[in-house]
This record gives sequence, structure tokens and C-alpha cells, in this order.
Amino acid sequence: MGIVERLVPDELWELFQRVMPEAPSRPQGGGRRRHGDREVLAAIVFVATSDCTWQQLPTASFGLSGATAHRRFSEWSKARV
Repeated sequence: MGIVERLVPDELWELFQRVMPEAPSRPQGGGRRRHGDREVLAAIVFVATSDCTWQQLPTASFGLSGATAHRRFSEWSKARV
């Protein structure tokens, strides 16, 4: 079991999927592929439960940057998730 599965167990992930907003579409195409929501949620949980800042998020553990996690946190907060 990896860090993502430990921080976001299946039960939590199922609950979160029920309230998660639809990913925005990119009608123009191109750009980078969006990071997985479960990995982003795990990164957010990690930052929230540790003394880590967004900039200190271990990219190798989650596969995304602290800036990406913070941006998604802001999106989801604005959507009242």
C-alpha cells in the first residue's frame, strides 16, 4: 500500500467522489494532462496533517507539485467541497 492509499483509503475516496466537482473541460485541447484527483487529495491531506508547506510537498511521493495541489485545493474550496 502506497502513501496515496494510506492517506486516502478507499472508503474516504468513495465519499469524496460523491461531492467532487466535475473537472473543467479544455475545449481548445492541448496542455498537460490533469493530475489524478486521488493523488491531489492525498497531497492536500498530507499538507493539512503535517508541518509541511505547499512548497515542501515531496513531489516524488505524490507525482505533483505543491503548486498543483494548492491550485486544486483552491478550486475545490471555491466549489465548497
